[in-house]
Amino acid sequence: MSETQEKGAPAVVRNISDTARWAAVFRARETERPDALFRDPYAERLAGKLGVDIANTLPEGNSHAWAWVARTYLFDQFIMQEIQQGTDMVVNLAAGLDARPYRMKMPASFPWIEVDLPEILTYKEGILANETPSCKLERVRLDLSDVNARRALFADLDRRASKILVLTEGLLIYLSAEEVSALARDLAAGSHFQRWIMDLASPGLLRMMQRTTGKQLSKVGAPFKFAPAEGPAFFTPHGWEPLDVKSQLKTATKFKRPPFLLRIFGHLPEQKKPAGNHPWSGVCLFKKR
Repeated sequence: MSETQEKGAPAVVRNISDTARWAAVFRARETERPDALFRDPYAERLAGKLGVDIANTLPEGNSHAWAWVARTYLFDQFIMQEIQQGTDMVVNLAAGLDARPYRMKMPASFPWIEVDLPEILTYKEGILANETPSCKLERVRLDLSDVNARRALFADLDRRASKILVLTEGLLIYLSAEEVSALARDLAAGSHFQRWIMDLASPGLLRMMQRTTGKQLSKVGAPFKFAPAEGPAFFTPHGWEPLDVKSQLKTATKFKRPPFLLRIFGHLPEQKKPAGNHPWSGVCLFKKR
């Protein structure tokens, strides 16, 4: 999409892919801080004017920047940990405008697979056309709701590596519980899909989001849906066991990112049981059972 088209676009999210521009806005803002938890020099270009307009137009579109920053930071930490421990391929499902293959240091031969819809990947390729990834980047244009196509892809990737790490950042909340269960089973069917990093919300947080930002997203066919009452245990019957779970609020509080009043809650001990009706979000690392 050209810059001219961006300027003429309506200042609201148009479809689920536009949420990737929204996320890029917060990566860009964090990058500008002298104490940034990560640096994404591509985020501002990827977000574009439309991304900024989305953040400024959606109800509470800018209110929870700390949560986006904590999510990115935690994914980064888990990814590097797993690569250091022998992961030999990363598969990023619904990769959106993620720029980790460009901004993170990895071996040049390391295979990183991005999977998403054609439009968003074509847009990203245009923005990053003159940039060089640090690893062996491959993009796959595929609609993940096409079950047969994704199973064929997973089977192919399963033959190409021995310890695969899957990323689903910002994806699962837009799926139904049945769709998440099916995806989990499809991933577990591959013998070499060994780790999975995801972000999860509690039912209490989901309801809060549905009353604000979620209203606008529902209008464009991207409603918030998934927040399992069981928390990470939801995935156990489907072949995945939680290895590590990090609260986004506690992580953000550690780095003084949330507003002061929220930081008070961030210092409270975390309950062992699922959050249920309490607002909670976290990033989880799973292993294959």
